[in-house]
Amino acid sequence: MSVDVEQLYKSFGVLADAKDNAKEHPEAYKTILKGVEGTSAAKRLSAQFTSRFFKHFPDLSESAINALLDLCEDDDPSIRKAAIKELPNLCKGSKEHVSRLSDVLVQLLVSEETSEVSAVNSALNGLFTLDSKGTLTGVLSQILSGDDEVREKAITYLCTRLKTCSEADMSKETEEYVLEQLKKVLEDVTGGEFQKLMQALSGLHHLQTIQGRQQLVNIIADQLKLDQDFDPKDTDSLNRISQCISMALPLCSRNVHSSPFVNYMCQKVLPQLSLIGCSEAVNGDVKPEVNQPDLKLEILKELSDLCAHCGATEIQDSIQPLFQSLVDFMPLPPTDENEEGSSAPKPKLDFSYVECLMHSFHQLGRHNNEFFTSEEAAAKLKDFRIRLQYFARGVQVYIKELKTSLAGKSPTELRTEKENQIKLVALKTCNNINTLIRDLFHNPPAYKASINVSWKKTTSAPKASPAKAQKRPSTGGNDNDDKKKERTLYRTPSGKYSSNISPGRGGYSNKRGGRKWGGGRGQYY
Repeated sequence: MSVDVEQLYKSFGVLADAKDNAKEHPEAYKTILKGVEGTSAAKRLSAQFTSRFFKHFPDLSESAINALLDLCEDDDPSIRKAAIKELPNLCKGSKEHVSRLSDVLVQLLVSEETSEVSAVNSALNGLFTLDSKGTLTGVLSQILSGDDEVREKAITYLCTRLKTCSEADMSKETEEYVLEQLKKVLEDVTGGEFQKLMQALSGLHHLQTIQGRQQLVNIIADQLKLDQDFDPKDTDSLNRISQCISMALPLCSRNVHSSPFVNYMCQKVLPQLSLIGCSEAVNGDVKPEVNQPDLKLEILKELSDLCAHCGATEIQDSIQPLFQSLVDFMPLPPTDENEEGSSAPKPKLDFSYVECLMHSFHQLGRHNNEFFTSEEAAAKLKDFRIRLQYFARGVQVYIKELKTSLAGKSPTELRTEKENQIKLVALKTCNNINTLIRDLFHNPPAYKASINVSWKKTTSAPKASPAKAQKRPSTGGNDNDDKKKERTLYRTPSGKYSSNISPGRGGYSNKRGGRKWGGGRGQYY
């Protein structure tokens, strides 16, 4: 039998008058709980009165919670919001129900009513204020075991909450608990989820130390699965590498090494570099995919950035495969080069690839002075110097072409016209290669030069045309800068006389389908 408003007010009066002795009137509280079966007005009153006297009746706590949860599923949105508003009040006297109520509230975030979702967020924030760990326990429970729709809402709430909370809102113990739970979550995430969760984790206060950054780098390394073989034809794997490295780079420094990523790139990716961005023909030959972003170039840029933060003893096995990749892009002079009338095609010179690989080798080489000085390395060094000399000639020819092309251009033209901007970047690429070749041509090679790589924009615009300037554009700069800089999307031309410059990479797909890197629940491709 339902209870009307008058009975509710009468029961309320009995409990209010009893004050601290309200527990002696359980029948009055039971009457209030029956109000959830009454009219709309009775339901709203029942929600208010239930939470107000909840602490006096621990034996009836289960019935009281279930009564409010029933109202949270009512057909009337106003009643649902009234019940949601009262849920945090159940925990003011005791925190034992926080995680359970948080779990329920997260499931209510899927509501299509904007005002109801707002009420749920307010209730969750109220619980968080009372008990941050208990609240996040409920949220994490839904991330780990909820359906996809609830999981998505739970991740969004968690990330927002972690980004906005102050150091006083969460104890170190709570932050460590969240970190351990999210490690479990990260075993099964999409690329988008991983990025959101890592951004949230990087804001935790106890991780703002060298040890904390190292933990984050280790998490990213685990996500990249460095122990697994690299599949050059798996675009999802390439996207995962790019995203993980872009997140790891800002965390790396002199004390937080990027060595695991460098070893993976040099030992597993570079040996298969030629297969990246290619598809198999019917006869088994590999052909480059048409109109595809230059994934190889982006991989090499990322490797160059990583090499700035290596540990000296951790990358020794990576220097040889890196050197071999560099040599592969640095051809020997043609045997008939000096013969008049020779129609043999000139070797292809990939300036962009060589800048990346040479800069990477230049950074790693300083950690192994014996690479070119041992007795068995004499032939290797001789061959390398021949390649360096030939490549340097091609670079000088192209620098001359670029300067001629840019001669007489005004600062405004250099700054605003896309073709001129691309040529300026190409000129910077060639100047960088020139600087590195001068270092490497020493006997034994030196590793003292410092360059500002061409894919990182300089902050100041050119003040004069390259043809009019007396000095070369500066190649100085700190290539160890961890700050995120916008990349110039370009592809420096190949060949000594080429003027074809194609754009760089584009974005990548992030589809769901089994929670792989690009899609739903499961492991990466």
